[in-house]
Amino acid sequence: MTAISSVPARAQQSSLEQPDNNTWLEDIHGERPMAWVKAENARTAAVLEKDRHFSPLEAEALKVIESPDRLPDPEFRNGTVYNTWRDADHVRGIVRRTTLKDYLTTEPKWETVLDYDALSKADKQSWVGEGFTCLQPDDELCLAELSAGGEDASILREMNLKTGKFVEGGFVLPRGKQDVAWVDKDTLLVARDWGTGTMSEAGYPITIRQWKRGQPLESAKEVFRGDVKDNGYGNSPRVLVDGQGHHAVIVQRNLSTFAAENYLLLPGGARKLALPLKARVGGLLGGQLLVTLEEDWTPEGQTNKISQGSVVALDLAAVEKDPVQLKPVVVFAPTAQEFEEWYGTTKNHLILATLEHVQQRAYVYTLGSDGDWTRKPLPLPANLTIGSGTLSHTDDRFFMGVEGFLTPPSLWLGDAGDGSLAPAKSQKAQFDASGDVVEQLEATSKDGTKIPYFAVHRQDMRYDGSNPTLLTAYGGFQIAYTPYYFPVDGKLWLEHGGVYVLANIRGGGEFGPAWHEAGLKTHRQRIYDDFYAVAQDLVTRKITSSRRLGIIGGSNGGLLMGVEFTQHPEMWNAVVIQIPLLDMLGFEHLSAGASWVGEYGSVSVPEERAFLASISPYNQLKPDVHYPEPLIFTTTKDDRVGPVHARKFAARLEEFHKLFFYDEIIEGGHGEGADKKQEARTDAEYFTYLMMKLMD
Repeated sequence: MTAISSVPARAQQSSLEQPDNNTWLEDIHGERPMAWVKAENARTAAVLEKDRHFSPLEAEALKVIESPDRLPDPEFRNGTVYNTWRDADHVRGIVRRTTLKDYLTTEPKWETVLDYDALSKADKQSWVGEGFTCLQPDDELCLAELSAGGEDASILREMNLKTGKFVEGGFVLPRGKQDVAWVDKDTLLVARDWGTGTMSEAGYPITIRQWKRGQPLESAKEVFRGDVKDNGYGNSPRVLVDGQGHHAVIVQRNLSTFAAENYLLLPGGARKLALPLKARVGGLLGGQLLVTLEEDWTPEGQTNKISQGSVVALDLAAVEKDPVQLKPVVVFAPTAQEFEEWYGTTKNHLILATLEHVQQRAYVYTLGSDGDWTRKPLPLPANLTIGSGTLSHTDDRFFMGVEGFLTPPSLWLGDAGDGSLAPAKSQKAQFDASGDVVEQLEATSKDGTKIPYFAVHRQDMRYDGSNPTLLTAYGGFQIAYTPYYFPVDGKLWLEHGGVYVLANIRGGGEFGPAWHEAGLKTHRQRIYDDFYAVAQDLVTRKITSSRRLGIIGGSNGGLLMGVEFTQHPEMWNAVVIQIPLLDMLGFEHLSAGASWVGEYGSVSVPEERAFLASISPYNQLKPDVHYPEPLIFTTTKDDRVGPVHARKFAARLEEFHKLFFYDEIIEGGHGEGADKKQEARTDAEYFTYLMMKLMD
């Protein structure tokens, strides 16, 4: 497998870089690598699944995960409430619907629209439902996305939601990484693999074609083409429709992880908008394009700078006439403490959520006839997170799901027209939190930056360093980690006396774009210093000690775990490394790795290569260092990060005669399993390991 950069991934090695003896594990489905995987899985299962903790924990996890008392997450579709539900009788799940009035009752009468278990049986395929892409505003004709085992690649089949049946002779797209948007009932815009030169080096589509009903797929007309060097997340078509009937066809050309060009697709062709590269078009309301700025912007022909983190509005009609001389109106501007997290539109209003010192706020924005925007705060309960939300596009109703570490999710039904918001439905507690409390604390990082973190623990916790503590964080891609209800962790960890800690380290989005940018590329050591500072603070406060301290993280958080494992092995007694990146000198040629160069840097840049070598967990393992015994988890069908990082890291530990646990399940994609039984087993394995290391 060759590297994607202009400089081979294994060329120009410094004397500090180790030879890679484990490239044979990069053959993901090869006979020899899979034999190694099966042997390691069996060795780990013989210990963890035979431990006295495992079976009770698995039963507890499954009971929580499949509980009928869970809150059914609603989704508005043309005035009807839809929900995807999994339980013991529906392992892969069903899509069902009911009226809003009936949904608000204690026992809604559901109508099944799609049964994934029955479809899997009929197709003899292990389908995982990945949702629908529908023609707005009616949401009647949809493309159902089906993934084999949970991988990112999927197939798409046209379905009529009104009848609950697949459309005979309708649109069908074969397996692939693809993005689709409806132009009208007979026309799709499709970004996928169309053959040579139509996919980026990162494995995402760069070419968009217009596909008409009844036309052979291969005859679809090309309407946009990027470049194979566009190593973001592919070039995506979007059709935006607002409640007033305006339409905008947007193409986002992702040049790299965070840089993108935005185009308006018009009858005469694609016109590039004169937006900064770190900007994203997020919606359409009242004929106004809504744009989030991730960098400062001084529009063409103007002198006033608009700060990063702002949300601005652009008049669609004016943009169609002149996409260069843009005249933005600021809708939201960040402050020193408050930053936009997400927004969405109802028929006539904008709902925008913010974080203020990692505390949630939400507002209704209204566009006046004079072109000015006004806002009204929504009466949300304090100290809780908006964990979910669904907004109606046919009227101004919306649901907000709010939750906290110890507060089960509840749904609040609102009307953006009058700014009302009130509790509508709540979930029963899934674990006993009666004796627990949540604290927001602060640590000081190596460079003096204050790092907030949350600690969840018993009210009567003793400050003697004896408390088993599980610390987690993510620290990347401007993703904010906020308090959330975690019934499995609550049942399997808090109820057993454990302490849970969530650190809001740099690299995330808790304090806006600058918080993220502080940890980009060669500045990334700040992220790892932040995490270590929180750990030190926990020990200083005598909440825990190294003997009782464990850490857990997945994906980019798995990289974080690997770095902390190699940089501070003496600090932890348990390390759970989930679906991780670990080979940072080889990541660009593994799975979708080339799409993350904007976050991590590239081995083709000498300075960045040197830094990557200095933090790469796979390359920083040493034969003469004592490490804690980690649990490494991945999935074979993870086609995003891939299982190779985890395999090679474990194999190098094996080379150095170090102890480790390893588990690679087949299904699950970039997650813990393809169904709730698989998830329960994985969770039981994690907490069995943690109890063995931190409680026993």
